[in-house]
Amino acid sequence: MGFNTSLSGLRASNADLNVTSNNIANTGTTGFKESRAEFADIFMGGTYGVANNAVGSGARTADVAQQFKQGNIDNTGNTLDVAISGNGFFNVSNNGNALYTRSGNFQMDADGNVVTPDGYNLQVFAPNEDGATVSTASMTNLKLSTTDSSPNPTSSVSANVTLPANASAPAVATFDPANANSYNYSTSVTVYDSLGVSHVMTMYYVKTANANEWQQYTAIDGTSVSATPTTLTYSDSGKLLSPANGTISLDGYTPASGAGSLSISMQVGDSSQYGEAFAVNDLSQDGYAAGSLSKFEIAADGMVYASYNNGNKKLLGQIALTNFNNKQGLQPQGNNCWAATTSAGTPRTGAPGSSDFGSTQSGALEASTVDLTEQLVNMIVAQRNFQANAKMITTQDEITQTVINISR
Repeated sequence: MGFNTSLSGLRASNADLNVTSNNIANTGTTGFKESRAEFADIFMGGTYGVANNAVGSGARTADVAQQFKQGNIDNTGNTLDVAISGNGFFNVSNNGNALYTRSGNFQMDADGNVVTPDGYNLQVFAPNEDGATVSTASMTNLKLSTTDSSPNPTSSVSANVTLPANASAPAVATFDPANANSYNYSTSVTVYDSLGVSHVMTMYYVKTANANEWQQYTAIDGTSVSATPTTLTYSDSGKLLSPANGTISLDGYTPASGAGSLSISMQVGDSSQYGEAFAVNDLSQDGYAAGSLSKFEIAADGMVYASYNNGNKKLLGQIALTNFNNKQGLQPQGNNCWAATTSAGTPRTGAPGSSDFGSTQSGALEASTVDLTEQLVNMIVAQRNFQANAKMITTQDEITQTVINISR
């Protein structure tokens, strides 16, 4: 019996050394969670339970429990490196099999899919048709589109100008865009057609003989887009009175590029008549040309965007995180991944930064939680335990040999 008891101690110490060895081996493994060997004593029970004077029968390995504490966040500068600060696991798919990982060292494969080094697809919430929100009802593979951003034709122009209150009517009574003496002021903005070709829209301001009244003429590439000028009327305090809704609907303009007709609405509600100088306070439009991909961005809430050199951003999805009530119930699968089990509880999936989920940080990785100094101390302790149990076997062997010699 004594030999078996000491043998169980050897097995326990050996398991402790194996766990420590595995921890040390994974000191540099991204997202690794250190393990701890946990032991239980053994008592041989009888019909009526364990007797009061019973001697234990050794030890056994009760569990190898992984410690899911937060690892240090190390900056890498690589956009596709993502760290989780707080609770949650990345969702990855191995040919349809759901796995979970804390290792965010993702990369792009030949088809543009974001994958782990072992080829598991990162799962995200897919964007809705509005291009600004996501649907959390289901997840899909994250794919980084490298195609150009399609152009967006201009549909609205905002012209916030200040017209001088002391202006006089121009010297030439008949407006002619080619004659600067037929208008007081002008300003231009670049607009885009459906093919992404740029055009110059110019607004001309002509002071009439009536107080607080101006006429605005508008042209694109020198072609008038207003059959008649728009009358701008201001109050004696400089506020715009007409058009009452502050909107000018311009006539359609068909570009020579072969693009569709441009139909533009101009917002002038913020314009005013003050002071003695003409000023352009804001001049903007909502169109843009075609753009090429410049970079990918991952926000703290897990939103993944493709940014283009035309200033446009396209939402590609939102990284999904999953949490469990009992993380230690997860089944290790290797390759820095775990699988769900019934003992881990029902998976709860949500967006980073919501509920009890942590936030994501792009350009960073979560380091291994292994403390090398602590593991070296554990190794010494396990080694001493192993030596003590081995010495116990040697001692019992000597006693047994002495008894045998006495009996001769």
